Amino acid sequence: MKQVVQNYKSGELAVLDVPVPGCKPGGVLVRTVYSLISTGTEMMKVSEAGMSMLGKARSRPDQVAKVMQSVATNGVPATYRKVMGKLDSYTPLGYSLCGVVEQVGAGIDDVKVGDLVACAGNEHALHAELNWVPQNLYVPVPDGLAPQHAAFGTVGSIAMQGVRQGEPQLGEVALVIGLGLIGQLVVQLLAASGVRVVGADPDPSRCELAERLGAAACGDPASTAVENAVAELTDGHGVDQVYLAAGGGSNQPVELAAKLARDRGRVVDIGKCRLDLPWNAYYEKELDVRFSRSYGPGRYDPSYELEGRDYPIGYVRWTERRNLACFLDLAARGKVDVEPLISHVADFDDAVETYRRLKDGELKAVTALFRYPEQAGEAEEAKAPAVAVPAVKVEVKAAPARAAKTPVKLAFVGAGNYATSMLLPHLAQREGVELSTVVTTTSLSGANAQRKFGFAKATTDLDAVLGDASVDAVFVVTRHSSHAELTRQALLAGKTVFVEKPLALTEDELSGVLAAVEESGNDRLQVGFNRRFAPLLQEARKHFGARSGPAHLRYLVNAGRLAHGSWYLQQGSEGSRFVGEGGHFIDTASWLLDADPVSVYATATSGNEDLQVVLRYPDGSTATISYVTTGPSGFPKETLDLVADGRALRLDDFVRASVYGRKKWVSSRLPKARDKGQNAELAAFIKAVRTGGPMPVPLQSLVATTAATLAVQAGLAGGVPVTLARP
Repeated sequence: MKQVVQNYKSGELAVLDVPVPGCKPGGVLVRTVYSLISTGTEMMKVSEAGMSMLGKARSRPDQVAKVMQSVATNGVPATYRKVMGKLDSYTPLGYSLCGVVEQVGAGIDDVKVGDLVACAGNEHALHAELNWVPQNLYVPVPDGLAPQHAAFGTVGSIAMQGVRQGEPQLGEVALVIGLGLIGQLVVQLLAASGVRVVGADPDPSRCELAERLGAAACGDPASTAVENAVAELTDGHGVDQVYLAAGGGSNQPVELAAKLARDRGRVVDIGKCRLDLPWNAYYEKELDVRFSRSYGPGRYDPSYELEGRDYPIGYVRWTERRNLACFLDLAARGKVDVEPLISHVADFDDAVETYRRLKDGELKAVTALFRYPEQAGEAEEAKAPAVAVPAVKVEVKAAPARAAKTPVKLAFVGAGNYATSMLLPHLAQREGVELSTVVTTTSLSGANAQRKFGFAKATTDLDAVLGDASVDAVFVVTRHSSHAELTRQALLAGKTVFVEKPLALTEDELSGVLAAVEESGNDRLQVGFNRRFAPLLQEARKHFGARSGPAHLRYLVNAGRLAHGSWYLQQGSEGSRFVGEGGHFIDTASWLLDADPVSVYATATSGNEDLQVVLRYPDGSTATISYVTTGPSGFPKETLDLVADGRALRLDDFVRASVYGRKKWVSSRLPKARDKGQNAELAAFIKAVRTGGPMPVPLQSLVATTAATLAVQAGLAGGVPVTLARP
């Protein structure tokens, strides 16, 4: 197997082939899916390894003291050989990962082979394809939590233990100094505990991120902004707790803590910063200085970590394993959001180059992850059926030229709620459009549509429309189960087709539509993915601009419960609810990321109603779609965040949009109604029909989105990522 190692003497980093660890009793063998690179702790170790011997000595005076003691006991030659031997050896990196249990050791009964677990420990959760992990250093990953998010378990436990040491109370105010990875997690945990938080960091982008994640105010510690915010929130008394999550050699954090803490406040050291306490300041306020020991009680205790001896819960409520489980539970329930913290995802084979870019400052990252595609990705994906993304290869016939000022004649197949509320009102009064015929299964619904929107004819005969040479385009707005077949027939009849989502419910249906394209040479097809046409989202994307690095997108869809008796619940005939609606959100993500996904991972709650869908894209970008039906009705339906290259885009339910970067842009005023793009989408479609120009969305993109939507169901059935296979 492969493992990332470092030579502390030379500073060399390498990915070595090493033996697979044995599966000993009292633990499990875990195949890594994602491991987290700590840009604080690990990069400090990497930087130290690159120093001269004198620099190493200055950075680790504790080790120098041990060397001097050894010299006094064993003499210079023996000590020199011992020190050089230790320095000139490969040491491991990493301490936080998520993986799949591959083998279970004797005495373990809480997990089984195939279970997803989060693992901790700088000797057991390494950047390696396989790790043996003792029982008290792993926990099962809750349903619905994506593997890349579960990889944060260890650093989340570090932040949680720090917060526990501060003993926050409802209504208190806290100051977090240092808004790196641990600081950002501390901010969220405090906010979730009912504490108002002020953050301090010299990096404006980290301050903006902390405010997005729950901080009341943030600013540069060298400015007056932090002091003013503390004074305002505490009526001048000072904060109840200060959390030192900063590193480096400056004494500014402990001095700022003394200045802004209240009388008898608590100061908790989580990071590794300089601690030359100004005695008078700390004495006069009688400040309570506390240290947070890594993940929690049990850390560094061999009987706990290696022998599996737990501490009784009545005496030690929060051990390191319980902290780990608690953090994952909060993340799974959306109380802590780690997605915005993922700045970069790198393939494991690129580990050395990734560390170099981080060290040189070329890659700016709050957090970076290693992805293990060869073993934990490709091998697992092979267990589940890959979903094909057929290539569109057809000799397309040119669209006929239209006479000037000739109206575009449209026919509708279906006149249900969506057609009559979201499409026809935009078309009925549009100049240059003629509503020719409406086809329905019942006579009365057709008559109603004809009366309300001015169709020239109403009929129940589909062939009358498909055989009418004067009809330029056909809208398929029927129940989901009929979309693919009606689209296929209309394409074969030579019509331009607008079909509401979904295009197809199965791979066979999708293949049938493309077979009709190939047979007819007619690729004039549009699926009703309207959100990419929404004016607010279009404007936000323009302000966000082009990107150079991978992006991370989070899309929360508060779908709500369906009314009893809704035909959407007829999954046997109409497909799952997500298959019916999910294409909207996948298409929006792919449009924002300017690519089609290459794999899909999906998990669901019991009954497959609430889904977590993770899409992976060719450049390493990821999109996470949380599709929930159990949220409150008063909460916005759709919220979206896109983070890349030090910038962030937020869309709040098509009411407000904002972009954060060097300059902040916020949409100027609230619209009268949510515009999700239907009008602009129809305008683009009508223009394509009128001019014979390209369709608004390339057919290959429509196919890729449909295949990705179908892959969600395949992934739920298999429980592993699904590859979107291209020929």
